[in-house]
Amino acid sequence: MFKSALIIVFFSFGLLNAQERKIGTVYFEFDKSNIDVVQEQMLVDFVSKIDTTLVESIQIYGYCDDRGNNDYNLKLSEKRVNSVKHILTTNGFNKNKIVIVEGKGRVLLDEHSGGSLEDIRSKNRRVDLLIVKKNSFGKGIYTSFQDKHEVGDRIYLENIFFELGSSKLTPASQKELDRIAEILQNNKKIEFEILGHVCCTPDYYIDAIDRATKERKLSLNRAKSVFRYLISKNVSSLRMIYKGLGNQFPLGRGDEFDRRVEFLITKI
Repeated sequence: MFKSALIIVFFSFGLLNAQERKIGTVYFEFDKSNIDVVQEQMLVDFVSKIDTTLVESIQIYGYCDDRGNNDYNLKLSEKRVNSVKHILTTNGFNKNKIVIVEGKGRVLLDEHSGGSLEDIRSKNRRVDLLIVKKNSFGKGIYTSFQDKHEVGDRIYLENIFFELGSSKLTPASQKELDRIAEILQNNKKIEFEILGHVCCTPDYYIDAIDRATKERKLSLNRAKSVFRYLISKNVSSLRMIYKGLGNQFPLGRGDEFDRRVEFLITKI
């Protein structure tokens, strides 16, 4: 009853108040990494009800109780994390929003936390889910276009990503750009730069090779792809320029987040 009550509180009310971060918890039986039917359904309900437009990312951390050696518990905590991730992604949660998946291993016993020994241990056999709301990571940095912007604002768009070595827009990227084009048509004064980025390139190279053209201009070609697509959606070319920034500005969130294009507002 205790476990179910905690989870219901999170998944029912976790995104309703104004705080930027929420923690939810999934619990496990001793030495197990599978999720029981009740908690699995709660995760499925969470995916079906959450408004992903409000979510920047989700971070998943796994733990074990104090029994067992460190190596074994680290592997077990990683399995628990991956069990939660699997349920989220197979039920439609955007895998690109899951930016950290980490097993932490064993938790040292806290004798001052109250309850019986087994109760304390049961609380430590868990996976915590940390949700970061959009636009919570700095002034002037956004994950979607806003009603009002200032010169210098940056927009990091989650669904404009590329395959490794490619500057071709994915269907998901095109869908996102369709939405952006509509916003830009309603805000015709905004001018901006389209900035392309790459990942996975040695330090002695600034940019990566585009497989299609065989040129080391991948970040530039990614920005150009967005530029051309927006023109095809009747956004004036006079409002925008494109640049390739290579590998100079990694986000530190994983390679797939560095295969990206972002927008810099230059005039409003």
